Amino acid sequence: MPRAGEPRKTLDKISIYIPQRKAQANVMERLRKQADKKDRSINYLVVEAILQYLDREEKRN
Repeated sequence: MPRAGEPRKTLDKISIYIPQRKAQANVMERLRKQADKKDRSINYLVVEAILQYLDREEKRN
């Protein structure tokens, strides 16, 4: 908890839903394997993927 007068730190949060038709691709299992292999969290991998997507799409426009 922040002390009186200190600004609160906010964290941006995102939650994802994996549609049933995509669930067959074992998304979470595959992410866990990659996270273990790279010694990173699943969150780290997902954020990196989002940033790469945004960079790529923003270059197109």
